[in-house]
Amino acid sequence: MATTPPPSEARSTVRALLRLWPYVRPVRARLFTAALIAILASCIGLVIPLVLKWMVDGPIADRDPAGVWLGALYLLLLGLAEALLFGFRRWLVARPLSGVEAAMRADLYRHLQRLPVAFHDRWPSGQLLSRGTTDLMLLRMFLAFPLTFLLVNGVTIIVGVIIMLIQDWTLGLVILIPAVPVMVTCVVFEKRYSRAARLAQDQVGDLTTVVEESVLGIRIIKGFGRHRSQARTFRELSGKLRGTELHKARLLATILGVIVTLPELAIGAALVLGAVRVADGDLSAGTLVAFLSTALALRWPVDSIGFLLAMSQEAATATERYFEVMDAKEEGQEDDRGPGPTAGQAPPPAPRGDGGLRFHDVTFRYPDAPSGSPPVLDRIDLHIRPGESLALVGATGSGKTTLTALVPRLHEVTSGRITLDGTDITAMSREELRSRVAVAFEEPTLFSASVGENVLMGAGATAGRGELERALGVAQADFVHALPQGVDTQVGEQGLSLSGGQRQRLALARAVVGRPDFLVLDDPLSALDVHTEAAVEAALRRVLADTTALIVAHRPSTVLLADRVALLSGGRITAVGTHHELLRTSPEYAHLMSGDPAGEQEDIR
Repeated sequence: MATTPPPSEARSTVRALLRLWPYVRPVRARLFTAALIAILASCIGLVIPLVLKWMVDGPIADRDPAGVWLGALYLLLLGLAEALLFGFRRWLVARPLSGVEAAMRADLYRHLQRLPVAFHDRWPSGQLLSRGTTDLMLLRMFLAFPLTFLLVNGVTIIVGVIIMLIQDWTLGLVILIPAVPVMVTCVVFEKRYSRAARLAQDQVGDLTTVVEESVLGIRIIKGFGRHRSQARTFRELSGKLRGTELHKARLLATILGVIVTLPELAIGAALVLGAVRVADGDLSAGTLVAFLSTALALRWPVDSIGFLLAMSQEAATATERYFEVMDAKEEGQEDDRGPGPTAGQAPPPAPRGDGGLRFHDVTFRYPDAPSGSPPVLDRIDLHIRPGESLALVGATGSGKTTLTALVPRLHEVTSGRITLDGTDITAMSREELRSRVAVAFEEPTLFSASVGENVLMGAGATAGRGELERALGVAQADFVHALPQGVDTQVGEQGLSLSGGQRQRLALARAVVGRPDFLVLDDPLSALDVHTEAAVEAALRRVLADTTALIVAHRPSTVLLADRVALLSGGRITAVGTHHELLRTSPEYAHLMSGDPAGEQEDIR
């Protein structure tokens, strides 16, 4: 299972969490206000022991019932004030932090749409999903609770220790004895827990990938009876995640054991020492009650250190995972871009007669290919004249789909250049380029939307019902009118409620609906029956008459749609001509068209 490896360099939790500041900055006023309110509420809680001291040494010692009732009223008011302030703090942070999470999720989604195809080829989808869901939920929880209470509890502990030292410095020093071992434990815990937290979050991404693939591939799993093997894979990954979570729980239990036990022992020692001094008359009973009440009031701030540090570590790893995606370079920012014009430099002028679509000495190698491996495409020179249709033919794995992906810049050329009507495609914005070039892939992808919305995705914002009907007619997709709600019928996830041929016809309609200047079709008729294919070809010929088109073809019927044919073999264009010319002059082409396996070439990729 592919995963994204954790960063190899040493990580600073604070440095990682500081990357959240641009998102937190707009709501910083409410967060700071909430923190101050929480500090005030905690300090009010520390006043309660002082009231108890006054009651014990005053009204209780003097047997004054009125004073006792007055003290009880003070305690009630302090308790209510503390509760109201904590409730107000939660109200202050709930709305803005939901906005922070929504903004981060929107930025992540927007960034994913702008990342190159090569990025999505490398990353498992489950890893991306977990970063956009689980990790962002952890960050919201961190901003809502640990971020505030690491500060609040730190201030509370300092103020409480000062109060205890003022009341009696001897007992205060006894309480401070566990401070050093607790801090050492926290430092050791941080390093170990951060590794376990990162591993667990990566394993959640792997598990998400398996679940997603199992749902999308349920027909394959059922068709081949592979449910047991898939369940076994899920159990194995789930077991690994369970083991990691148990390891995290053991680490957390260890630090909690240290953090809880040592202060409790110190409080017990202070109680014994204080009781002896009260008996000797060196200390008042009220002072001892107030001291112990203050120490007990500090139990939760101290005990929560382990829990808060654990959540902070998980938030730090979630931040790292989020920014691993956000730091990936978007299209147009890749370090391995082709030799297009640099910023501020105009592309070289195109020669005369260089209209249409032209490949100039184009070489392409995948960025993750082993060093020294041969390129997928090697010095491709090909010219599709304006209004001409060219069929691209080659054995499986010869690089046909890769070549078509270079035109809309789904991949960047390694060297050479591609021009549209004499303009280098790297000199155009991707928005302009993709408005002029429409694509239809062999494996059609439909979205959870209506038929009409799926088709009109290939047109501009002003496209209407007329363009939709024309495109459906070209693709021979009149079957949509027989669906329950016609073109408004929801096709479901991946369009799996439709047949393969129906999905392919809708993908073809999406490609032609915008009347593009250039059309790139990757074997667009492979899933059609003979009669439907003939009808689509007849309608497609009328579209191709006014369009410059590059068509990947495997069958003679598709090849005959084109004016000329180019044979791709071994990453090179080895022959160009009409279908009949290549049948006579190219044995390899004749083998491919006849289905003779002797014509098959070794896959390049």
